[in-house]
Amino acid sequence: MKHAETETRLSGQSPPEPPRVDITLNVNGTSYSLRVDARVTLLDALRDHLGLTGAKKGCDQGACGACTVMVDGKRVVSCLGLAAQYQGREITTIEGLSADGELHPMQAAFAKHDAFQCGYCTPGQIMSAVCLIKERRAETDEDIREFMSGNICRCGAYPNIRAAIREVAGEG
Repeated sequence: MKHAETETRLSGQSPPEPPRVDITLNVNGTSYSLRVDARVTLLDALRDHLGLTGAKKGCDQGACGACTVMVDGKRVVSCLGLAAQYQGREITTIEGLSADGELHPMQAAFAKHDAFQCGYCTPGQIMSAVCLIKERRAETDEDIREFMSGNICRCGAYPNIRAAIREVAGEG
């Protein structure tokens, strides 16, 4: 414990409030105004402040990909960036991927190919896969393996994940 924190606790004073910021996040086509601790990550803003729990908190270090979302059409591990950094950007979560009650083709392909087991990593896998196709990096299994390597599936559903991505990539 830091010396100043120890003194504060011993004196009976409350620690100082963390700095708060007003931000506006554009998520899934809706604008949200929030007042949050300046240190809140995008992942925590989505989950704790907006109730969008599709992106999962896995490693909290950007290594597992469970928290992957799209920002301006590119994949981002949302646990590494502060929410305030994403003001004015278009954020898409798994909740915003489908349209008019219809599954996104990648969501449908994941279901068809049984590309999940426990499902914990699935939202991040799907978001990353959608971006992978937009980036035109799904030409071969080796490409898919390489460019999806930031998304870990502890259940080992990788062959089925690749099959789902191949199907959607093949549809153009």
